[in-house]
Formats: sequence, C-alpha cells, structure tokens
Amino acid sequence: MAVKPDFSQRSHKKELLDQDDIPFADIERNMQELDFINTWLGGHAISVKGLATLLRDHGHLPRLESHSSPPRDPSPLTICEIGCGGGDNLRVLSRYCRRRNIEVRVIGIDSNPHCIDSAREKWRDGPADWILSDYREVGFEKGRPDIIFSSLFCHHFTDNDLVHQVKWMGRNAMSGWFINDLQRHPFAYYAIKSLTGCFSRSYLVRNDAPLSVLRGFTRQEFTGILDKAGITGYSLQWKWAFRWLIIGRPL
Repeated sequence: MAVKPDFSQRSHKKELLDQDDIPFADIERNMQELDFINTWLGGHAISVKGLATLLRDHGHLPRLESHSSPPRDPSPLTICEIGCGGGDNLRVLSRYCRRRNIEVRVIGIDSNPHCIDSAREKWRDGPADWILSDYREVGFEKGRPDIIFSSLFCHHFTDNDLVHQVKWMGRNAMSGWFINDLQRHPFAYYAIKSLTGCFSRSYLVRNDAPLSVLRGFTRQEFTGILDKAGITGYSLQWKWAFRWLIIGRPL
C-alpha cells in the first residue's frame, strides 16, 4: 500500500536530478519538459511578473506599459539567474525586455557543466555570460547585476541554505531580486503527479515533479526564512498554479 505524503512539513528526500550520475541526455529531456510545463502552467509568466515589477520600480518601464516606449535608462540591463539550467528562463525574460526596447545582458550561473554548455550552444538572444560555478562562489568582478532571480531552484535546498541564498541575492543585486518557486499543497501534488504520469516521457520529471511539490513551501515557511535572513520590505505573493513570487530589494 502506497504511503500517503505528509504535507505538514517539507520533504527532505533528494530528487533524482540532484544526483551526480544522471546522464545529460536525461537531464536535457527533463529541461525540455520543464520548459513546456512552465510555458503552459504559467511558470514563465510569474518570472515575467517579477521582472516587470522591478523594471517599473527602477524606471525601465512606465507604470502604464507601452511596447513602443523607450527605456529611461540607456545603459544595458543585466539579469542574472542562479541555477539557470539550459537558459530557458533567461531567454523568456530577455525577449520580454527586447520587445520593450530595453537593452539587456544576461548572466547564467549553474554548477552543472553540461547545462552551461547547452545554454551557451543554444543562446541566440544577445549578450550573455555563462558561469560554471556554485553561485555562492561568484563575485561579479565585472560589476554586480541589476536583477538576480531564481526559478524552481529554492526547493532543492534546506531552509538554512535558503537563508544564505536570499542574503546573497540581496547583497549582489543592484536593483532587486525575485524568487519563483513552489507551494506545497495536496492539489498541486496530485495534479502534477497525474499529468506527468500520463504525458511525461522523462523518468526524472515523473519522479521529481511531484517530489518538488513536497519539497515546496508554505507562506509561513518562506516568511520564516526571510525573517531569519533579515530581509525586510519584500513582497510575497501567491500565484497560479501553486507558486510563490517573492520580490526583494538590495541589502
């Protein structure tokens, strides 16, 4: 008999994707399916919302957005993603900026060399730097990025790791930072388990997608992490489908 999941606290079970011996062909299939899921279930739209909020706050977009409006700041905007994978999130945000006449340079950071190689190979969207590293070891010798973000990255780590992460993002982002990650909820768990069980051809997605939800967060858990990190003046918003969008300011 299958054991019912416990939604009262975060799972600490490791995802298959966190193992070191997964063939890159399998990781690439996983990234392709996650990009599809993010596109059709609104994950990319949430990242765009976080970016747009920071752009408006810092004068890159007018309050009432117009695609033909020139940017107020002529210098290139720098957007950095930690845990960038194959660069799909950065591609969405870069194209959003360019449609609004905002010159942008992206920085992708990931500790998996195959992901960095794949991102570099596929990138066709303007200036980009790809950094093979644990994000905690990156010092930004060429200057700190304007905006730093992570998407579906936080749930891979412990709460103590995340206290360090949000501090690092706040110290290194010139204009602001945001996090797009999962809410732990029974409906989200059973829905993604059913969808991936029926349609996914990736064993990583079928195993890790529902487990990711169990490793996700309640509002109180994210608030506790931010409080421990000394983060103030942030916004924490619930978004469909069962995501959290956290937007923070520089420390």
